[in-house]
Amino acid sequence: MSVETPRKTAGKTSNRVVAAVCLAFFTGMIGMAYAAVPLYKMFCQATGYGGTTQRAERQYAGRVLDREVTVRFDANIAGVPWEFQPVQRSMTMKIGQTVQAHYQATNKFNRPVTGRATFNVQPELAGPYFNKVECFCFTDTTLKPGETLDMPVLFYVDPDIVNVPELKDIKTITLSYTMFPVEKNKPVASSQPAKGTSKTVSDTEGNLGG
Repeated sequence: MSVETPRKTAGKTSNRVVAAVCLAFFTGMIGMAYAAVPLYKMFCQATGYGGTTQRAERQYAGRVLDREVTVRFDANIAGVPWEFQPVQRSMTMKIGQTVQAHYQATNKFNRPVTGRATFNVQPELAGPYFNKVECFCFTDTTLKPGETLDMPVLFYVDPDIVNVPELKDIKTITLSYTMFPVEKNKPVASSQPAKGTSKTVSDTEGNLGG
């Protein structure tokens, strides 16, 4: 009959502690991996990192500068069978002035299709100062075959942008949207144009995303 010495007992206890720590670390890393995407999205929306625009808490900037900035509008599609484009390619307004622009989407497929838009601005440093009051981004939108949807964007450029050395002389900002399909389980390559009706989405906060 063997008797464990205090040194052997302490060694086994130490090994268990090391194993438990490694398991906890591994589990924590998996959890962080799953949380990385939503946390990164929250970080970008809070800081404007990567050209992410801000969701305005109020509809107006509070002051309007005697300086103009031109906002250019860009639209892209990534796998969704729609025509998606800005109604107006650019707009010039006073810094701090609240204005509304419009995008338009038409479903060219022969069945209903749901899309969702993401966005950013260029230059990236302008992201924290581009404030969207109302927007269709990150909102699932379903269009019937041939249906056309008007999608307004209400925004302003924060006057504090002129206090940033790299942006004090900024003349142009580009707002870019990319539309993605929400459902990818059905092929869309054989889409056929279809006749339909058009409608305008209500630009209320309940219908428009952040």
